[in-house]
Amino acid sequence: MSAMSRHPKGPLRLLHVHAHPDDESSKGAATTAKYVAEGVEVMVATCTGGERGDVLNPALADDPRVLADLPAVRREEMARAAEVLGIRHVWLGFVDSGLPEGDPLPPLPEGCFAVQDVATAAGRLVKVMRDFRPHVVTTYDERGGYPHPDHVQCHRITMEAFSAAADPTLWPEHGPAWQAAKLYYHMSFHRRRYAALETVMHEQGLTPSTPAPTRDEDPFSDGRLTTFVRCDQYFEVRDEALRAHATQIDPEGPWFAVPLAVQRAGWPTEDYQLVISKVPTMIPEDDLFTGLREVPLMPEFII
Repeated sequence: MSAMSRHPKGPLRLLHVHAHPDDESSKGAATTAKYVAEGVEVMVATCTGGERGDVLNPALADDPRVLADLPAVRREEMARAAEVLGIRHVWLGFVDSGLPEGDPLPPLPEGCFAVQDVATAAGRLVKVMRDFRPHVVTTYDERGGYPHPDHVQCHRITMEAFSAAADPTLWPEHGPAWQAAKLYYHMSFHRRRYAALETVMHEQGLTPSTPAPTRDEDPFSDGRLTTFVRCDQYFEVRDEALRAHATQIDPEGPWFAVPLAVQRAGWPTEDYQLVISKVPTMIPEDDLFTGLREVPLMPEFII
């Protein structure tokens, strides 16, 4: 296949890098379902097993099996969500850091994900990238989307691995170098979306359950949005994947408070910030693969 070919040989590939099981269903899951339906190969790499997560579904708070072995339950939940979304899944094998609370904050647990050396920890993700060879990678912004130490560390190792995977002098034991073409941050929780949903709910005589963020400096800021993927056809799939994480998602809770009809009318996209692109593109985009479908590919993106 020549360097002037206009389409990759074989399917496009998308890699989502997430901190915990359930993050793949709460961030970008409708986008995932859309691309899977279109024939894109999608993989989720989950950094930790969520071992220190709380049980957030009141119906399971006292469940004996959940209390006895939450990590095993969360692995089963992840497998169900992966089946719903139609994705490939890999565990990176780090240990959940937990969300520290208190003033002052306590030290993070010894050996947990967030205290790992970034360059060393990124090696596991480099292997995934070289094996799977994604064209597009997604992760969280430098604040982790919200300030959980595992989310921040997930950002750090993804950025490190994105460049390290392309460097043949690094991690040679993990196979031939691979340069992914684009990297995005998830940005779907932002002020513009909340405001639009609130407007539609008022128009329909409904009371919003969650106020929209109002400050541009808020982690949910819309000031960095570049890419809007229309995926409202797959909101039901997203919700089914969310419900698969039964220990983490209350089916009567805020994740499902806004009717799907309101979501479709108010904000039918999931949104991203394009951070790195090795191919030409124009902002705003409506596709994570803009520049990979329509322009000649550079040799390092040829399969």
